Amino acid sequence: MNKGFWGKLKKPFFVMAPMADVTDAAFRRIIGKYSNHGKPNGLPAASRGSAAQAGGPDVFYTEFVSCDGLCSKGREALLVDLKYSKEEHPIVAQIFGATPEHFKKCAALVKELGFDGIDINMGCPDRSVEKQCAGAALIKNPKLARELIAAAKEGSGGLPVSVKTRVGYNKVTLNEWLPEILAEEPAVVTIHARTRKEMSLVPARWEHVKEAVEIAKDFAEKNGTERTLIVGNGDVMDLADARQKAKKTGADGVMLGRAIFGNPWLFSDSPREVSISQRLDVMVEHTHLFEELLGDSKNFAIMKKHYKAYATGFIGAKELRVKLMEAETAHEVEETVNTFLKTHQNL
Repeated sequence: MNKGFWGKLKKPFFVMAPMADVTDAAFRRIIGKYSNHGKPNGLPAASRGSAAQAGGPDVFYTEFVSCDGLCSKGREALLVDLKYSKEEHPIVAQIFGATPEHFKKCAALVKELGFDGIDINMGCPDRSVEKQCAGAALIKNPKLARELIAAAKEGSGGLPVSVKTRVGYNKVTLNEWLPEILAEEPAVVTIHARTRKEMSLVPARWEHVKEAVEIAKDFAEKNGTERTLIVGNGDVMDLADARQKAKKTGADGVMLGRAIFGNPWLFSDSPREVSISQRLDVMVEHTHLFEELLGDSKNFAIMKKHYKAYATGFIGAKELRVKLMEAETAHEVEETVNTFLKTHQNL
């Protein structure tokens, strides 16, 4: 089993979840800058780049990218989703699809682009993804799932291959589903502690993460193989909550997702009070960075989901959000915030 950088991380480690139209290059850079968690975590400084100084999660993930798309004429348009900076190491490229030959080619591309690992999405419940027999649909097709892992490993040029999935499709089937994945010896399996049917509509049940840890241990002992690392995911509030969940379940790491909205300080080991004005300043900085890095390829409206999270919980927040939703450029957002702060100097 090739664990690559994963095998060098101090446990428990903390991972930033891949989220479509959220964890893009601009937001990841903001997270790296404003989180103060980033110690080398057992890795040589060269392999972490500047992240050892800049902070951020122990592992960055890209948004998920279509493997079929990367193997088509539309490849150039998708490469923007694989854009990253030297400060974002280790970084894993997440792909989705259902064609083994394409996975082999994409894994080689990910290697060529300098990523530290490749992750296969086997948990996304989006109907358009499932219609491609990808994402969570693979839970119902373990034979194909195994073929995709094998193909990715074959093309990866030595990069560690991991999988992100759920505890089952319509019901919990970890005892049947997880061993199928483990048989291909991925470096890591991230378990979202809900079924596909549950989406994110019910609380995550972390007892199933503990169950996954035990299944992975038993599988390795019975087959005389190295144990695949298990990462838990679902309803994690902050690093303290992540540590508690890791301790309770035995998970090697924890992935944090929705809690990052409006809170690029999430991965800070030394939480500090952030004023409303500071939060809004970072929002403006985030917007300018989005425009600079992605303005030519992504719709500015993507930023507006972030405004709902940055501008909340203070007097005048609702009125500010209404004005931000009307903005069409970073300059307009900055002017709106400056005007707001002049009339709310106590924030």
